[in-house]
Amino acid sequence: MNNLAPICLFVYNRPDHTKQTIEALQKNNLASESNLYIFSDGAKNEDKTWKVAEVRNYIQIITWFQKIEIIESPTNKWLANSVINGVTKIINEYWKIIVLEDDLITTENFLDYMNNMLSIYKDKKEIFSISWYNHSAKIMEIPKDYKYDIYFNYRPSSWGWATWKNKWGNIDWEIKDFKTFIQDKNKQKQFNRWGEDLTDMLKNQIEGNIDSWAIRWAYHCSKKDLLNIYPIISLINNIWMDGTWVHCWTDNKNKFINELNEKEKEFYLPNEIKVKKELINNFKKIYIKNRITYIIINLTKKIWLYNICSNIYRKIFNLLK
Repeated sequence: MNNLAPICLFVYNRPDHTKQTIEALQKNNLASESNLYIFSDGAKNEDKTWKVAEVRNYIQIITWFQKIEIIESPTNKWLANSVINGVTKIINEYWKIIVLEDDLITTENFLDYMNNMLSIYKDKKEIFSISWYNHSAKIMEIPKDYKYDIYFNYRPSSWGWATWKNKWGNIDWEIKDFKTFIQDKNKQKQFNRWGEDLTDMLKNQIEGNIDSWAIRWAYHCSKKDLLNIYPIISLINNIWMDGTWVHCWTDNKNKFINELNEKEKEFYLPNEIKVKKELINNFKKIYIKNRITYIIINLTKKIWLYNICSNIYRKIFNLLK
């Protein structure tokens, strides 16, 4: 058994996306030496059944990896439960893991990068995860004096990542201290240093408006003051921009498209684990803009709900007259 991290892939009902993700993964230098675990979620309703079946037919014929194991759920677990349960199952066996979903296109050197970073930073208590996605230079400026190939970020990225069992196993997925958090403006301010959309997202998770494992993951990192590793130039592209995404509310999709770093090289790493303030401020600007959109969308939803309720009350009132 080699020492490479297993790859955990989560798929649902997008056969074309899944095929692109797998084909990119197969081109990786270490693909044939890596174990691949595919978690296939069940259909939410009858309309989705045939697409889920199409995905499952495709993943049955995948080759090239050292080992392939497919775990099919007979029911729909939703993404959050699928990821939490699936990652926990695999990471308990291997101690470390690389995770991606069915709409992520990776470069040929990303498995090398992820396995190297997992090895280099495994004993660094302040590091929680490693990402292979970063925003493009079109929307995030990199300071000219920054000479390294990675940087340290408060906010984790769910668009392709890796971590270790001793980090993942400590997360409180139920957010038992939410009542204390939501009443403490200082704690909310600390959480929002990663992006001003975060507290709103966590509140929506608790209220059942969204189904996200990632926001709970980010909250855990904030509480424990943990950092996450990002590449300066992205090693991954997300192909959800065609409108098939579920867990994203932004309308400005194109800004997340990347020019990928296809070069095979040694990454130039910082000598110390330290946040570059100017770089993180540039990162945060992306989410300040998104928060405005987020507020508008939520206000629109509230107005829409108010109008529906008003119409119902009006009809009831007329019936009772």
